[in-house]
Amino acid sequence: MGSCTSKDTSQVNNSSKPAKSTQSKRQEQTQAVNSQQKSQQSQQPGSSNLHPNQQQQQQQQQQSTGSTTDHEKSNNSTFDNNGKSALSSANGQAGSPNGDGSGGFVANGTVASASNGNGTISNGQTMNPVDAAAKSNTEHEVKVLLLGSGESGKSTIVKQMKILHQNGYTQEELYEYKPFIYKNVMDCIKNVINAIIDLDPELIKPKDDGIDGTDAEVQDPPEVVNGTWRKHVLDYDSLNEVLDYEILLDGTNDAVFDPSIAEKIEQIYNTPEVKDFMIHKQGQFYLIDSTEYFMTNLNRIAQPDYVPSTTDVLRTRKKTSGIFDFIFDMGNDLHIHMFDVGGQRSERKKWIHCFDNVTLIIFCVSLSEYDQVLLEENNQNRLEESIALFDSVVNSRWFARTSVVLFLNKIDVFAEKLQYSPLETHFPDYTGGNNINKAAKYILWRFNQVNRSGLNIYPHVTQATDTSNIQLVMAAVKETIMENTLKDSGLI
Repeated sequence: MGSCTSKDTSQVNNSSKPAKSTQSKRQEQTQAVNSQQKSQQSQQPGSSNLHPNQQQQQQQQQQSTGSTTDHEKSNNSTFDNNGKSALSSANGQAGSPNGDGSGGFVANGTVASASNGNGTISNGQTMNPVDAAAKSNTEHEVKVLLLGSGESGKSTIVKQMKILHQNGYTQEELYEYKPFIYKNVMDCIKNVINAIIDLDPELIKPKDDGIDGTDAEVQDPPEVVNGTWRKHVLDYDSLNEVLDYEILLDGTNDAVFDPSIAEKIEQIYNTPEVKDFMIHKQGQFYLIDSTEYFMTNLNRIAQPDYVPSTTDVLRTRKKTSGIFDFIFDMGNDLHIHMFDVGGQRSERKKWIHCFDNVTLIIFCVSLSEYDQVLLEENNQNRLEESIALFDSVVNSRWFARTSVVLFLNKIDVFAEKLQYSPLETHFPDYTGGNNINKAAKYILWRFNQVNRSGLNIYPHVTQATDTSNIQLVMAAVKETIMENTLKDSGLI
């Protein structure tokens, strides 16, 4: 590993426990399973030695053995009411790029099958992998690599893992995010203002220098379109004052947001013409997904006694530079050693060759980026960039024996944007309209098309800012990890 896997990054310390040989581990695991099987055979399902609850669990296990899951029987599963679910098939369609065939969305957030890249689906296991791993009485630490392009939600997944498996954030930790949240607010509004200057400068009132007969007095009157003023609605001086305002990340959390700047930001952002501009022009400039959230909550954030909430932290964008690692206790003696790496183009060369021995890759893609452009290159579609990155990962020799969990993230933003920003505008071969199921299946199909190596792909639709959704999805990911671990050990 060397310099490739440090905490931003020099060296990652391995477990201090002495490693057992593979042969010794397999012998212990096989003995544990055989012992458990003999114990089960000595007791009949109706034996008085079993507690009533154990009898019921055993009967349910016998009934489920060899049966298919509900989503394997049905081709018509859809999203739940919140649009948060998992995909039952990694190709999401039956030979159609528009998701019109079999394979639907499962409302319970679990995936029992995976695509091998050629359209076939592997059989589900007959033994619950979590229970089987617990019976083996062996601790496992698995290496999970968290990949994806910039702003795909990788770091938000890490934050959710901290909430779910490390007791969340203390008040002090929340407070440390305050200057970063302030900076996110300013980045959001500055991106909008700069885009207006570049793409629709007529929305800005001409500068008035106070001299009689200036351009401000002789400009053509604003034109009226659909009953609204379309020109000269934004004050020049206010825009410049906001652009000049800086949040210093000096390592302290004592900064207070200037209330006069907050007022000007709200006036700018809530101007109807600005909202209209953002809807129709957002595909032409870089826009942070949390812009609406921070602008809506600006009055609270700008209060002198402001302390960030957990939701604020989840919405906060902090660029990941380098490689960071975290260890999470998942229960059942499973520990996930997760590596979060930078997703921007400049960061990728630091990690693509560093991880040739990982158990699982979690690849995050933002569904909502289909109509957005890169921060680094404003004429490059962000979804196309994610597909190209996925291509380089799944077909890399470093990951030839690695399973991939694909998080199709930001389903909430995706569902909203489809109503006013057609997917077919940016991907002409898509013909499913604004149907969220068809649109998500199409994007999944695009990713599956580049899986020439035939890796197992386990897709999930996610909303990384929703803790309950990530808890559900990570439970399914845990089963995937346990199943793969048992297969590697020769137990299933």
